[in-house]
Amino acid sequence: MRGGLLMRREKRHNGEGAFLPCSFWLADYYELTGRLRELDRILRKLLSIQNDVGLLSEEYDVDTRRLLGNFPQALSHVAMLNTIINRYSPPGPARQRSGSSQAGGFF
Repeated sequence: MRGGLLMRREKRHNGEGAFLPCSFWLADYYELTGRLRELDRILRKLLSIQNDVGLLSEEYDVDTRRLLGNFPQALSHVAMLNTIINRYSPPGPARQRSGSSQAGGFF
């Protein structure tokens, strides 16, 4: 963890930031384990780093507060949507994949 976000590797490589999809996946884990306060904290942090039109990149530098890497990054956006659905519309995709709840559609 660095600045409340999950790094892809234990040691930070030159110019590498927190990998945003991994941070969303961590939020999904918090939902699956009932750690909703931690889920809300990391989700608020992730949503706060979107640019002025709501786009995310692949990585985020917590020191300089800059979006890094591929931009816009579809994987970050898919992970964001899944996490929001997981949090506010159970059973979300993470719970459906885990088999811990009867799978029901979002719509």
